[in-house]
Amino acid sequence: MTEATELYEHRLKRLKMRSMRRGIKEMDILLTAYADANLPAMDAAKLDLYDRLLHENDQDLYQWVTGQVATPSPYESLIEEVAQTHQNK
Repeated sequence: MTEATELYEHRLKRLKMRSMRRGIKEMDILLTAYADANLPAMDAAKLDLYDRLLHENDQDLYQWVTGQVATPSPYESLIEEVAQTHQNK
């Protein structure tokens, strides 16, 4: 089954697992909290964006979330939401 024909429930589970198993523990924690709080409410376009974000390198993601490096434009609002999720805990 391709991602284009993937069932919604399976897609959420896949994205959740990819959020949890990043390779860098800090990103596991940040993205798992974000996924738990936001994935079920996301529309298809936002799920697509989050899926693309999960293909990015963990070192880059961490630097974007912590503000060490400017976030590329397609991900700016999403990275801001990830950072806010962690700050609000």
